[in-house]
Amino acid sequence: MEGLPSGYRPNVGICLINSENQVFVASRLNLPGAWQMPQGGIEDGEEPRSAARRQLQEETGIVSAEIIAEVPDWLTYDFPPAVKAKVNRLWGGEWHGQATKWFLMRLTKDDSEVNLDSGAADHEFSEWTWADPEEVIEQAVDYKRPTYEEVIGTLMPYFNGKEASGKM
Repeated sequence: MEGLPSGYRPNVGICLINSENQVFVASRLNLPGAWQMPQGGIEDGEEPRSAARRQLQEETGIVSAEIIAEVPDWLTYDFPPAVKAKVNRLWGGEWHGQATKWFLMRLTKDDSEVNLDSGAADHEFSEWTWADPEEVIEQAVDYKRPTYEEVIGTLMPYFNGKEASGKM
């Protein structure tokens, strides 16, 4: 994939907003109190946009959402040592961290589609909520917070309907 830094697992992230421009966040089952936006790995041969739609559906049950904008660059973060050891064992690799292609998506129906245990993938989240963008940054785990600041800062102009044609 073009621009993907080596040593980082390719990943997509979804900043899903509702009609009030609040952001969807969920609390991880394996790390209670760690709130995050949906994200997940890109499969071999999969395009990031397709991966974003798939991950959103697998992790949240949501299918009624449209892509509004895309952060132009891959954003990276490094795993802390304990996390690195665990994920490398699970994913079978030697990853420094993740390189994420972020998408802004708007929910096109109400949130009745939300199902954190849809059976489409391993159940990752225990609960979810809509949060203001500032809260999303504040509640992120330390090693993801700088990335979240960049994602929200880059995508915020598109929250209020600024037209985006594909990439920004």
